Amino acid sequence: MAKPVMVTREGYKQLEEELDYLLGEKRKEVAEKIKVARSYGDLSENSEYDDAKNEQAIVEARIATIESTLKNAVIIDEDAISNEHIHIGSIVKIENLNTGRVVEYKIVGSNESNPAKGRISDESPVGMALLGRSVGDVVEVETPSGLFGFKVLEITR
Repeated sequence: MAKPVMVTREGYKQLEEELDYLLGEKRKEVAEKIKVARSYGDLSENSEYDDAKNEQAIVEARIATIESTLKNAVIIDEDAISNEHIHIGSIVKIENLNTGRVVEYKIVGSNESNPAKGRISDESPVGMALLGRSVGDVVEVETPSGLFGFKVLEITR
């Protein structure tokens, strides 16, 4: 049995929308590229055909990944999350004790992670260290950049 995948309602909806796009519009687009490339003749030295077939493989792999994720998804009920402790779905404001910089992150499942948009995975070093913590807690996290200390300033949803 596959491992459950934790997702927010928003993340689940985004995956459904991406799947619809890939199954419809994107598949048709790639099929058309393959058709056009075939019309150029000899497939053995046809880079357009090779590129289109590679794109098709990437699209099909992404479709399979999304279908598997949706099948194994456990949707986090963000309304049921307390602000007492950090959970998947929590929005946390933390202070980096090494730099004094204050940042805000939403803790999400690994498939929704996007650090540039302030969304960190529950499986990342910082995400794992923050889970279950409360306001005022200080955690030390070993990251690829070194050891960092963080203080939890605020928890919201």
